[in-house]
Amino acid sequence: MKVALGQFAVAAEWQANQATCLDLIARAKAGGADLLVLPEGVLARDINDPEIMPKTAQPLDGPFMAGLAAATDGITVMGCVNVPDGAGRFHNTLFALRDGRLVACYRKLHLYDAFSARESERTAPGNELPPVIDVAGVKVGVMTCYDLRFPEVARALAVAGAEVIVVPAAWFRGPGKERHWEVLNVARALENTCYVVAVGECGSRNCAASMVIDPLGVIVLALGEAPALGFYDIDSTRIADARRMLPVLENRRFADPVLRQS
Repeated sequence: MKVALGQFAVAAEWQANQATCLDLIARAKAGGADLLVLPEGVLARDINDPEIMPKTAQPLDGPFMAGLAAATDGITVMGCVNVPDGAGRFHNTLFALRDGRLVACYRKLHLYDAFSARESERTAPGNELPPVIDVAGVKVGVMTCYDLRFPEVARALAVAGAEVIVVPAAWFRGPGKERHWEVLNVARALENTCYVVAVGECGSRNCAASMVIDPLGVIVLALGEAPALGFYDIDSTRIADARRMLPVLENRRFADPVLRQS
């Protein structure tokens, strides 16, 4: 499976972001990618307007997603958008589009109420574990940004058969934060002997630094802070070899992770 990582700085107007996403989709397809991963919150972002996300939230069948879906013939595209919850807030929703339709979605479980941020003020949490879907014969699990700090999510995906974990994010800059991003992505890959494909948003607030980590914790692709499109070929034999050398999924003595309902 060939994966493309498309990092960019999200604008305040959804039409501009749709155009950027469509350009990345076209370039990913031209590069032979089976999967394109976009950042978190690709619908709209404005650090000077805290109400931008609830104001611009759209349903999954709204014009932003419809425009993207129409371009996904022959490729799977993942990213995150804000979807109204019908009660004045929105769900931070990870989507998977393929061949013109929505094939999976996931509402972010863990809301970023940390480091002085309060995501839960405007966002409603999900109540279901994220899915694992098939992409070009590879089992791909998903989680979103702050979920990365909760190893139970990645372990639940690995137990469910995930060979690759995709992480769209908008990871804040700050003292030690870039280091956290790297360490946590590497840990989630190594402890579950799977690839991690993490894609961050660019801009003045977030660090971007998208990366691919292999099943033994090696960073095999790393992007910088600027908008970029990177490619990597996921090697299924590397997963099998890693799990044979390091059978942590077989050796574990704990029960499978279970979601505690809020």
